[in-house]
Amino acid sequence: MTKTIRAIYENGVFRLIEPVDLPERCEVEVEVRTVIAEADKPGLDDVYAILGKRFDSGEHDVAARHDQHQP
Repeated sequence: MTKTIRAIYENGVFRLIEPVDLPERCEVEVEVRTVIAEADKPGLDDVYAILGKRFDSGEHDVAARHDQHQP
């Protein structure tokens, strides 16, 4: 059986990210592959910064112009 298990390595120990369905004291073989985060993918802080800039338009009452572009 082959199964990919995600873990984080910290303080000399692999800490599992999700539960693993294996019997106790089961011997396994581990192949380590480093997962690199995508540098181009924006984080949540980046998204909030973009939304904050778009929201700060200087318009105080956006609802007053709600129907401006309606046919």
